[in-house]
Amino acid sequence: MRVGVVGCGYWGSKHVRVLCGLPSATRVVAIDDRREIREAMEAEFPGVIGRPSLIKALDEIDAVVIATPPESHFDIAAEALAAGKHVLVEKPMTTNSLDGRRLVEMADRSGLTLAAGHTFAHNAAVRTLADIAGRGLLGPIHYLDSARLNLGLYRGDVNVLWDLAAHDISIANLILHDVPDVVSAWGSRHTDRYSEDVASLRMQYLRRRVEATVRASWLDPVKVRRTTVVGADKMAVYNDVAADERIKIYDRGRNVAGGGLRGRGRTLTYRQGDIVAPHIEFPEPLRLQAQDFIESCRTGRRPVADGLAGLAVVAVLEASDQSIREDGAPVHIDHRVVEMISATAA
Repeated sequence: MRVGVVGCGYWGSKHVRVLCGLPSATRVVAIDDRREIREAMEAEFPGVIGRPSLIKALDEIDAVVIATPPESHFDIAAEALAAGKHVLVEKPMTTNSLDGRRLVEMADRSGLTLAAGHTFAHNAAVRTLADIAGRGLLGPIHYLDSARLNLGLYRGDVNVLWDLAAHDISIANLILHDVPDVVSAWGSRHTDRYSEDVASLRMQYLRRRVEATVRASWLDPVKVRRTTVVGADKMAVYNDVAADERIKIYDRGRNVAGGGLRGRGRTLTYRQGDIVAPHIEFPEPLRLQAQDFIESCRTGRRPVADGLAGLAVVAVLEASDQSIREDGAPVHIDHRVVEMISATAA
């Protein structure tokens, strides 16, 4: 596959690096309108070709990775799909669910691969956590709680949920094999000229009778990247900051015994069992994502994080904006999005 990377800044340059290391990427084209960026990519990665625009590179590529600011994602992805190119779009895939649906439909009509840049879907620790929950090792899931906190980096184009919580939404959807039906969100602004820099998100998965909460902040003294899954039997914590023990399984919980009319006579006890930290081989998620994308382009199979996965995250973020404007009022996810994703999952 010949792959072009549109937007070769901080994150796009990482895509270029990873693709240059894959035997399946026979050509890598760095597409950026900044001459100094193109020249830097050509100098750092021998064999890379720089081009100033997508249209200038269309004859040299089979697929495109889009790593530009979110407001440009739809236009570039639509241009690439219309030209018959496979597309991977960084998160968030689009800035609204209507554009997300249009990309999914364009790719499906053309038989092209559309992938979302959800790197945590390729994260070995997250995959392990999803497997643990999926096999019932925690018992029925009660709830999920995620925190993604740090001091910076502030962005002027999106609020903190669009920037950080997109990861946690994709993780929750992966663990629960579902998409939320109802979203509530609260946010506050503490820094002039920026959108919400501290926010909370509540997602209700009505079919699963599970709730997931996400706390996101650009204004916190300690870097936190944590997801907790609480089951009826055990609990598991994914801590991305703890490189050696990213997953811990806690044999802890509460037991309820007895009980007569209206629960009278019930006793509540607490269980404090062992803590297990399974060993996890941890290849670079971005490399796995690139491999999965190229293989999906070649074979026609769906990528691990496909366009529908990207659309699901965008729909939640879009609903969160509405809920914040309405002081945390519950907002139902667009039923057309839920139906599209549910039909494919079935």
